[in-house]
Amino acid sequence: MDWSEEDKLVQHADYWLQRAGGLKDEDLYFYNQPLEELHGGARVAVRGREMLMFASYSYLGLLGHPRINAAATAAVDKYGTGTHGVRLLAGTLRLHEELEETIANFKHAEAAITFSSGYVTNLSVVSTLVGRHDTVICDKLNHASIVDGCLLSGAKFLRFKHNDLPDLDRTLAKSDPKGVRLVVVDAVFSMDGDVINLPGVAALCKKHHAWLMVDEAHSLGMLGKTGRGIEEHFGMDNAIDIKMGTLSKTIPSVGGYVAGRKELIHMLKHASRAFIFSAALPPAQAAAAKAAFEVILDEPERVAALSRNAAQFMNGLKQLGFDTMRTSTAIVPVLCGVDMRAYEMTQHCQHRDIFVLPVVSPAVPDGQARLRATVTAGHSPQEIEQALDVFEFAGKQVGII
Repeated sequence: MDWSEEDKLVQHADYWLQRAGGLKDEDLYFYNQPLEELHGGARVAVRGREMLMFASYSYLGLLGHPRINAAATAAVDKYGTGTHGVRLLAGTLRLHEELEETIANFKHAEAAITFSSGYVTNLSVVSTLVGRHDTVICDKLNHASIVDGCLLSGAKFLRFKHNDLPDLDRTLAKSDPKGVRLVVVDAVFSMDGDVINLPGVAALCKKHHAWLMVDEAHSLGMLGKTGRGIEEHFGMDNAIDIKMGTLSKTIPSVGGYVAGRKELIHMLKHASRAFIFSAALPPAQAAAAKAAFEVILDEPERVAALSRNAAQFMNGLKQLGFDTMRTSTAIVPVLCGVDMRAYEMTQHCQHRDIFVLPVVSPAVPDGQARLRATVTAGHSPQEIEQALDVFEFAGKQVGII
């Protein structure tokens, strides 16, 4: 098909080209930068410069951990770099089963299933559990993968105000009780850094006989004394029916998982299209993920260090006069307002060797552009103070503080 300048798809593509091109012309485009070296979660090398990393998902600093690297290497030596195909037919290794057993034990669940990515996990699991005669209910700030899973499912899709229990109660009350009712929430919200009120949400799901699914992409390793996640954080056990998480953030691998009752996991292994029709996790990634869960339990000091570092960074920013919104975790938004101010703030930080990135519209509402900064267990107190000095300089230059 020949594309003309009037073609709508061409116009759409041109809009994004022009938006990125304009930022590049002003030295304000910092996305998709090739990283030459990764040093745990605290430092990276970019264009020959070593920078402090404040955009990492490696919350516990496990990236490059020798025990995890060794497990991945051993898996390649034993199995090679791939599998024979999809898990259901030819691709399951004993290693995949061991990983799922490890996840189930870590999450205090009967069984677990793994998928090729966290995004695919939410997309497939939600659309498998509910259909057009059912209702799915989401927090308004849920991750895009949850929203897309809800839309794909064909179920009636309802949203409640962010972390608003009375609104969730009203939404559940008006939902149709005849079909399945599924409530899906993030544990830690990736753009704001705040934590869902799990005790309140779980109580309302029990009151209205609804299933509860919680996405722990950003809470695994971050919440709870031993890093087991949001149930440990609130002193609860088995309050969540569908325990979802990723293997690509605190866990330095790739993929996603769901843990829960064995009947649920059995159903997903035979009804989830993303499991049935996707290739198995490569052996190295499965082995790395399994080893990472073991390291978290064997090195609890990492969880404590992350908590200390997050408090130091967050409190330091607040004392400087920054608005860190609702955060109470290692995800620390620095509110900038308009998009251009966030770009300019990023420029000042990156030019002074602090690797941080802006989040702008449409990813967040207009007027709520921010730097989405993250701190890890791998940062030293001195490195956090160094970053705070740069943030202070940048904030004054753009007029935020």
